[in-house]
Amino acid sequence: MTMKTITWRSLRKLSLTAFRTLGGFQLMLNSAWRRERLLILCYHGVSIDDEHEWNPALYMPQHELQQRLEILRASRASIVPLHEGIARLYAGTLPERSVVITFDDGYCDFRERAHPVLRAFGVPVTVYLTTLRCERNLPIFRLICPYLFWKSRGRVLDYQEIGAVLDLRTAEGRVRAFDQLNAFAVRERLDIYGRNRLAAQTAARLGFDYEALTAQRILTIMAPDDVRALSAAGVRFELHTHTHTTPTAADIFEREISKNRAMIEQMTHNSSVHFCYPSGVYRPELLTWLRDQDMVSATTCDPGLACRRSNPLLLPRFVDSTRVSGVEFEGWVAGAASFLSRTRSHADSTH
Repeated sequence: MTMKTITWRSLRKLSLTAFRTLGGFQLMLNSAWRRERLLILCYHGVSIDDEHEWNPALYMPQHELQQRLEILRASRASIVPLHEGIARLYAGTLPERSVVITFDDGYCDFRERAHPVLRAFGVPVTVYLTTLRCERNLPIFRLICPYLFWKSRGRVLDYQEIGAVLDLRTAEGRVRAFDQLNAFAVRERLDIYGRNRLAAQTAARLGFDYEALTAQRILTIMAPDDVRALSAAGVRFELHTHTHTTPTAADIFEREISKNRAMIEQMTHNSSVHFCYPSGVYRPELLTWLRDQDMVSATTCDPGLACRRSNPLLLPRFVDSTRVSGVEFEGWVAGAASFLSRTRSHADSTH
């Protein structure tokens, strides 16, 4: 391997592997430094079918989630609920090797694929739920169409109904194809139901059974009955805005949080005081707005481990996915990988 072919990720994996071999992971797991820090893990989807092949940055197969939990067990990690982890972080009473597990958005695959594994391991979990799609339980247009295009890779579709030729032979072509499809939806001012009909029409043009995909509930947010059942089983649901957006106006943001909170509390009968920034996007004014909403914590997608110096409204999380190797995951559990992260978080001024 020449220096030109050594990527940052390859170098990081090599470094972490060597450090683990020398016993570094175990030393860090047992250190006072790690005892004072909380690792918040972030997941998005656990595949119902082949979503991890389509988008490995966000999805993983069920067996990989099980492997992660086995690593946590072997590391003797203390997996605590989000609310407890936050409270004990700032009280200085964290148990050894503290970890919190969170899932973003609230996709149906959490109920179908993730929760059975989490339940088998007996670990607590928090889902940051966006609630608009709970009411309108349909596949998400901006996800299902790119997924269909990926499944049709290699094809060129003369899509006369929208007046465009979609070249699906390359990743770049598939991105352009969705831009063309979405532009048509915008021009036609299609609402959520109109976009669903367009997705069904697109599936038919590509030779897919859209009703069967819908029945699988791929790329669909959980319905209220799902949320109620999981809440009764011990899953905690917290805030992620109603429409999965971060408005730039204070009054609109307040409505987003109020609607999100009201729906979650109606479904779960629990108060919601923890927040997750949609798509990890945050701005300085949001911190003031969140304080006005009496928010206890807010998590980002900035990699890092939280410590007592961390701003509770800018907490770091490690986003885990199929792209993360086993040694990288172990490195994050130990804390070693945080020193090799290119993205700096607000977690610890000493990094």
